[in-house]
Amino acid sequence: MKFIKIIVFLFSTIQAFGQIEKPTTWSYETSPKNPKIGDVVEVKLKANIQKDWKLYSSKMSPDIGPLITVISFKNSSDFRLVGGITENPSPAKVYEEIWESDVLIHKKSATFIQKIKILNENTVVNTHIEFQSCTDVDGRCVNGKEDIEIKIKAIPGEKAIEKDSSESSITPVDTPSGTGSAIPEVKESGVGKSTTNTPPTGTEPDSSLWKFLLIAFGAGFASIFMPCIYPIMPMTVSFFTKQKDGKSKAVFYGISIMVIFAIMGLITMLLGAPFLNWLSTHWIPNLIFFIVFILFGVSLLGAFEIVLPHETVNKIDRLGDKGGLIGIFFMALTLVVVSFSCTVPFVGTLLIAAAQGEVMRPVYGMLAFGLPFAMVFSGLAMFPQFLKKMPKSGGWLNELKAVFGFLEFALALKFLSNIDLAYNWHLIHRNIFLVIWIVIAVIIGIYILGYMRMPKDDKIEKLTPSRSIFAIIFFALAIYMTPGVANKPLSLLSGILPPMPVGEHSDEIFDPKLRKLPYNLKGFKDFDDALPYAQSVNKPILIDFTGHACANCRKMEENVWSDPAVNSRLRDNFIIASLYVDDKEELPKEKQYVSKYDNKLKVTIGDKNIDLEISKYNNNAQPFYIIVDTKGEMVVKPQGYCSAEQFIEFLDKGKAEFQSK
Repeated sequence: MKFIKIIVFLFSTIQAFGQIEKPTTWSYETSPKNPKIGDVVEVKLKANIQKDWKLYSSKMSPDIGPLITVISFKNSSDFRLVGGITENPSPAKVYEEIWESDVLIHKKSATFIQKIKILNENTVVNTHIEFQSCTDVDGRCVNGKEDIEIKIKAIPGEKAIEKDSSESSITPVDTPSGTGSAIPEVKESGVGKSTTNTPPTGTEPDSSLWKFLLIAFGAGFASIFMPCIYPIMPMTVSFFTKQKDGKSKAVFYGISIMVIFAIMGLITMLLGAPFLNWLSTHWIPNLIFFIVFILFGVSLLGAFEIVLPHETVNKIDRLGDKGGLIGIFFMALTLVVVSFSCTVPFVGTLLIAAAQGEVMRPVYGMLAFGLPFAMVFSGLAMFPQFLKKMPKSGGWLNELKAVFGFLEFALALKFLSNIDLAYNWHLIHRNIFLVIWIVIAVIIGIYILGYMRMPKDDKIEKLTPSRSIFAIIFFALAIYMTPGVANKPLSLLSGILPPMPVGEHSDEIFDPKLRKLPYNLKGFKDFDDALPYAQSVNKPILIDFTGHACANCRKMEENVWSDPAVNSRLRDNFIIASLYVDDKEELPKEKQYVSKYDNKLKVTIGDKNIDLEISKYNNNAQPFYIIVDTKGEMVVKPQGYCSAEQFIEFLDKGKAEFQSK
């Protein structure tokens, strides 16, 4: 029914153009009239709307349906935008049946106000307006465009300095890439106070709740740029291309993300922080995610459609798309759980606080942490729906889904690799992992060029420049990964790939207490074995809390431990205890114990290691590095994910403190 209404709506729009109607006209004025250079001026764009007509506001989502008012300003050195556009009067909210949603409209007149800072004596402001006016009398609509040139003569004087920080202006914000510094700082502040089981008190002992929430929000935003979260974005797009139109679903998706993060805080209070470590590393959830991603990939390639039974679909339609919301909630849950393996540097501190009894602050913090995810992924979720409505999409959307399908296969391999690493099966080595990814990248490149076709794809008549560029990107990725098969470091993928092989020429390790580490290093599996050995050689111990499925741990090993200056210090100055918190090897029965932290039986080596990290060092995030003396006492503040320079400083300071004792 909605489809028929939209067809009628579009037909009436065409009719309106045939009658050359102009129900909305534009004028402008500036205030003050005689500004000085450096003054802030209000540019007022006034829309005069005919009787019985309405103009859609700029303050609503374009995904609802009607064309919203869009005002753009051409870049110029004559002025600088200050703040955003405001509307006077505020738009009225009304429900429109054709869109099955509330919309924001203006009647009679509306003024769109943009503040600018004058930088030159003769300022020219070029604006471009796109808008839509409709009438409820006969349902007609008129789309319009308007270009307005505004000339402002400023009183002569000194030329304004553009970088004046006294005004609130719209300026680009540098967003962190990879893993920002906010996360290590938050984590360290919660653990650097004591080596005993002292309850953490947030980011700072006397910090306010608002400051805590601000840090949580910043850490959440930085986490979006972590390497293992990027692959979730294509999955999000491919999932929402199957959904019906509607702003409410994308909003529900964002709200679901925040709610799930908050629920994780409550779950931690009941089950303890190790539960979420189990969720991100145990073979059962990882196998489930592997199967789900494979099914998504096969479906996107056109083998089948993931749909509900017809009876269920009919029932869902009557109940208002209830099934769709369930699917969206599942997608949000997948995002939160999958991304958790990368976001623990901040979340871990919150979970420790929850386990110690501070319930509400971690819940609030988790909500703030999830808010950037909700904002970014909800916006991303809306975008493909807008593209899907475009009439010229054609077979391009099917090709896009197919590319995402191949990417789903690549991502699925990551979950299978997590299982392999955690249980030491050694089935999916780094080389095998890379070969599979290289093959997938080459296949995608060949597919984009048109040498492979899916059943629903259109035939490619001409190779366009954009198609060639995207194919080159995937071929370049395959070429970039090829040296990695020969054990060369791949820094761009170091947080995603399995760890580097230790090398065939490293010294053979016969002692079962030791494990081979990357770059020909050796380390103890158990801290209890490392301590007496350190006493015998009088060297400090570097405790490396790590994980097989820890993305940033791999990045540290490949980008920091590979540095010759770091490697030599680790080899010559320290005894390494490399403690995997997700090691599934069982402890001997006589060494299994009940933790004083959560009163639960510790069965595996990983259980013991994470319990040590939590109970003694008030942290459960990885990577996490601690330097202790031969008595097991910490000598310097712990270190998290960092650069090679910072890690060298950490090691040198630890060695100096040890020698001074």
